[in-house]
Amino acid sequence: MGAGFVGILTVDLHLPEAASLKQKRREVLRVKQGLARHCGASVAEVDHHDLWQRCRLSLAVVARDAGEAAGMLEQVSRRLESDREWQVLGEEREVLEVGEAMA
Repeated sequence: MGAGFVGILTVDLHLPEAASLKQKRREVLRVKQGLARHCGASVAEVDHHDLWQRCRLSLAVVARDAGEAAGMLEQVSRRLESDREWQVLGEEREVLEVGEAMA
């Protein structure tokens, strides 16, 4: 019996228009809430907390099969690429079987 798959995406973002940490945090919150609402992703800012124009997000999605998890990560990636407030500097994707992720 399958236990499902976890898709993990870590993405580095640049916010060229941010003039303060307050402005950056407002945009990060907007992006995190949007990804959670529209893509079902759990999202956390994991690096560059004190830089005005940089952000690293890690997010996870859960699916029944590996293809579905990969598709969800692709949807998230496209959504981030289409946001005019951000420039995607790089990303890493991984899909793990739940049993593998727990080992």
